[in-house]
Amino acid sequence: MFWLAVILIVGVGITLLVMQQNGMLSAGKKRPELPSLKRNIFNLQIGDIVQYMGRDWVVEGSLTYDVDGYTWMEYMLQDGDDIRWLSVEEDDMVEVAFLEANNQLDVSQNPPQKLNFAGETYRCVDSGTAKMTRKGTVVRRNAQRCQYFDYESPNDKVLSIEIWDGEIEVTVGERINPRSLTLLPGDGKRVYGD
Repeated sequence: MFWLAVILIVGVGITLLVMQQNGMLSAGKKRPELPSLKRNIFNLQIGDIVQYMGRDWVVEGSLTYDVDGYTWMEYMLQDGDDIRWLSVEEDDMVEVAFLEANNQLDVSQNPPQKLNFAGETYRCVDSGTAKMTRKGTVVRRNAQRCQYFDYESPNDKVLSIEIWDGEIEVTVGERINPRSLTLLPGDGKRVYGD
């Protein structure tokens, strides 16, 4: 009888321990769930590091563009005084582009369907007006809406013209393979600003 009681107590103890480890029992106060430390191009956070082409770029901010429920993102990356944009879009397939602001292209409020820049011929593949959601630093991109014109060339080069409350911003870059990026979780804090 004594051994039966010992076996029963040990069995109940083991069962309770397994249930607690599997989350079926609460160990008292429930701890807040921590954000995932696994990063991908769709869940980068402020303070994360994007390693690309031998440089460490810090995510200082992000923009989410929304056109009638279709969304895409741009992350503002900074390394010292250099700023780049990582554009991430998923339509039929994932498209990632690495872009830099450029003030050498003179465009009007009504950009053309086709344009030449830096020896490349670009054609407009998409345009419209997007609503904006922003986090962190996004330089001068502060309007609630922006007009956008997306261009591409046959050589995987991309060019984007955005009009923010009358101010025109041009970014130029290229499509890249997302596997060429190494993504490291940060501490959630900006490095280059307040």
